[in-house]
Amino acid sequence: MSKTNYPVTSAVRLLREKKIAFEPHIYDYKERGGTAHSAAELGVTEHIVVKTLVMETEAREPLLVLMHGDREVSTKELARSIGIRSVTPCDPATAQKHTGYLVGGTSPFGTRRQLPVYTETTIFELPTIYINGGKRGFLVSIEPGDLRKALTIAEVSIAIARSKTAEREHQ
Repeated sequence: MSKTNYPVTSAVRLLREKKIAFEPHIYDYKERGGTAHSAAELGVTEHIVVKTLVMETEAREPLLVLMHGDREVSTKELARSIGIRSVTPCDPATAQKHTGYLVGGTSPFGTRRQLPVYTETTIFELPTIYINGGKRGFLVSIEPGDLRKALTIAEVSIAIARSKTAEREHQ
C-alpha cells in the first residue's frame, strides 16, 4: 500500500495538525472482529492494538477509554479512579453521536467534541501502538507518548484479563 493511499479522516487531520508522525495501516474490516481480527490482519500482537471505548458516567457524561486490545476495562475501578459512582459502555448510536465516528472506526483523535480521555497506564510502556485512524479498517501506528501531544489524557490502572466468554468470542 502506498503511504499516501489512505483516508484523510478527522483523526488524520488532527495528527497532521499536531505534527505527530504516524504510519497508516489499511486492513479488511470484519463486523464484530475487534482487535483480534485487526491484529491478525496486520501481523501484530493484540496487546499493542489499542481500542477506543466510548463510555458514560451515571450523569450521562461521555468519556473515552484507551485500552489494550487483549484486555477489558474494570468499570468499577475506572469509576473509583475518577471519583464517580458508575461508568457504563455506550450503545453504538450514542457512541457515534458523541464522537462522530461509527463503532469499529472510533478514534480518540478528531472527535466531534473534545471528550475526557482515560488511558491505561501500561500502554505507555510499549514502543509502538496501533490505534484507530477514524474509519473501519484503518489503524495508525504511533509512539504511545504522542497520545499526550494530541490529547489531554489521564492515566489510569483499570485493565483486567478478558473474561472466558469474551475469549471465545475473539477466537
